[in-house]
Amino acid sequence: MASVGATPGRTPQGPGPREASASFPSPAPVPDPREAEEEEEEEPAEIHLCVLWNSGYLGIAYYDTSDSTIYFMPDAPDHESLKLLQRVLDEIDPQSVVTSAKQDENMTRFLGKLASQEHREPKRPEIILLPSVDFGLEISKQRLLSGNYSFIPDSMTATEKILFLSSIIPFDCLLTVRALGGLLKFMGRRRIGVELEDYNVSIPILGFKKFALTHLVSIDQDTYSVLQIFKSEPHPSVYKVASGLKEGLSLFGILNRCRCKWGEKLLRLWFTRPTQDLEELNSRLDVIQFFLLPQNLDMAQMLHRLLGHIKNVPLILKRMKLSHTKVSDWQVLYKTVYSALGLRDACRSLPQSIQLFRDIAQEFSDDLHHIASLIGKVVDFEGSLAENRFTVLPNIDPEIDEKKRRLTGLPSFLTEVARKELENLDPRIPSCSVIYIPLIGFLLCIPRLPSMVETSDFEIEGLDFMFLSEEKLHYRSARTKELDALLGDLHCDIRDQETLLMYQLQCQVLARAAVLTRVLDLASRLDVLLALASAARDYGYSRPRYSPRLLGVRIQNGRHPLMELCARTFVPNSAECGGYKGRVKVITGPNSSGKSVYLKQQVAKAVNNATERSLVLIDEFGKGTNTVDGLALLAAVIRHWLALGPTCPHIFVATNFLSLIQLQLLPQGPLVQYLTMETCEDGNDLVFFYQVCEGVANASHASHTAAQAGLPEKLIARGKEVSDLICSGEPIKPVKELLKEKQMENCQMLVDKFLKLDLEDPSLDLDIFMSQEVLPAAATIL
Repeated sequence: MASVGATPGRTPQGPGPREASASFPSPAPVPDPREAEEEEEEEPAEIHLCVLWNSGYLGIAYYDTSDSTIYFMPDAPDHESLKLLQRVLDEIDPQSVVTSAKQDENMTRFLGKLASQEHREPKRPEIILLPSVDFGLEISKQRLLSGNYSFIPDSMTATEKILFLSSIIPFDCLLTVRALGGLLKFMGRRRIGVELEDYNVSIPILGFKKFALTHLVSIDQDTYSVLQIFKSEPHPSVYKVASGLKEGLSLFGILNRCRCKWGEKLLRLWFTRPTQDLEELNSRLDVIQFFLLPQNLDMAQMLHRLLGHIKNVPLILKRMKLSHTKVSDWQVLYKTVYSALGLRDACRSLPQSIQLFRDIAQEFSDDLHHIASLIGKVVDFEGSLAENRFTVLPNIDPEIDEKKRRLTGLPSFLTEVARKELENLDPRIPSCSVIYIPLIGFLLCIPRLPSMVETSDFEIEGLDFMFLSEEKLHYRSARTKELDALLGDLHCDIRDQETLLMYQLQCQVLARAAVLTRVLDLASRLDVLLALASAARDYGYSRPRYSPRLLGVRIQNGRHPLMELCARTFVPNSAECGGYKGRVKVITGPNSSGKSVYLKQQVAKAVNNATERSLVLIDEFGKGTNTVDGLALLAAVIRHWLALGPTCPHIFVATNFLSLIQLQLLPQGPLVQYLTMETCEDGNDLVFFYQVCEGVANASHASHTAAQAGLPEKLIARGKEVSDLICSGEPIKPVKELLKEKQMENCQMLVDKFLKLDLEDPSLDLDIFMSQEVLPAAATIL
């Protein structure tokens, strides 16, 4: 209930000349911590997928609410069992699956199976069937071309828009176009992301991106878990109960040193979609190797600091599209753009022979400078934070400046008006004031007198009573009405004009959304490679070399990345698997000798899916059933692969089934190679060297392992005795001392029963007592 003044704005200070170019305004101050936390809070991401299957080909498109982007996969061949579709579903875990109600038997069977997966985590997707007419080719093209996309400038003509979209969307992939059309129809019907908005507010679509699952290494979810590539644990913080899980000890956990959220997202994507593209792999490794050079450490640290300011641009663009922009969004966007320019300037000084540096130097265009300059010159960050709304700096709009000047000078002016009003009031009224209330206007305020009891007492000649508040009466007078006509509603006028400027600034930013999206793509890629370089430097990792001539794997002094962090000492091991010799490696050795660490671990569905280019790791297969069945299963699986000859996959098997070798259950030949873990007996002790060597273990040494685990010596001795009896084919007899102790216990129990017997009890039946109590106990004694 007071006039709102505007303090003169000052230019915020930036991080310093080393971090970015000085040719544009300094970045905004670091946002208030509460605002920063608010910026990071997002709604849970939803993914809605649309799929069509026809004549052995798939068309797939999906919308991700986390970045308001539509992803599509060009028409791709798939088996009748729809394995490719299943892989897509496993990877993106959509909330809903949209398809045509007119489908063939294969898709119908697949969808029925998908809908019945009650065990699916976190829950099975909703299956949505739309009429086949919604997937018509022409109507789908029309939906795509007539869409309202913020990344397309309004200045484009209809023809230019068609050409632009044709450069992004493969209109020659008919199934994909139909899937995109069906997805847009579903999104419009469900109002995805804008459920509570007016119907004229369109669904934010910030871009179209292609994704593909070709040239990728196929890894199933069991393998990710067993190899501890990912490992989720309950979050210990009570404030994180809603989000649920945190990353535990895993390969992803030790390598994730990303500074921005989108870098972490990309690293996870690379882990879930490991590529076989040698050009792509070497491109990544070139960047990592560059930052591993000692002379480039300072540059890597400086780039990493800048990447820490790259925030969630898609979320900000989505809010702009919906006119939900917050004060913190402008600060975050300004700092993101400023940091992106710093990345560009830094990469221009780096070797342009490296593709990533060249892309950042070229594609971080002057549009970023334009955005930074506009925001820096227009937005009053301090004033915006103070008023919790968008405000502009002085000298942007003369009309706004004049109204703010009037608003700032109101207190002294209103004091003079109040003095003149008091001269015309009843002498009993000791004081008065003139106040300004937004949306109401100027009012005369006087204290309530003791004589003013009833409402009728509030009437004063020449004044219009408005309301009573906090023992003060508020009136309109002739002078306040003149002030309303002369000055108007200054506060609301200023707010409206500044909101219009904010809208115009948003339009300028949205028109350059494409470069902002590209900034996020390249910055997240740089973030991931810097994180991997940092981990490689700390853990002493070496660059792998890829050769198309080597059909296999050759590892020299390989180390388990997680085990070496947990063990006091770790022994590296080498491995080689290539050509047509030793494609099946059977590893034997005592328990705890390091077989599982060397191997780690069994791959599910390997028998049905492994090819000659597959790597199959099996650890203690058949252990969960009886010895004979487990041994038979293991031998059958290995013989199945050996029967393939030169097309046999590369296999590593760790097992304690020594009978597999002793009984010669595997055929002899160059495909099979026997390895063991090197050990040495030192008296009664067994020393593990954790080193792989050629050969076969002659015993499991289970007693040594049991002793190291702390089992009692008597128990270990009895175990060895039973093992020897089994090996010699002799019957296993109970221990005499244990038998005598049991007999004495039974005798004592029988004596106690006789002592408790009451012979004078008329209900006692001695025959029953003898038959049910004495005779069974006697049988255990004799």
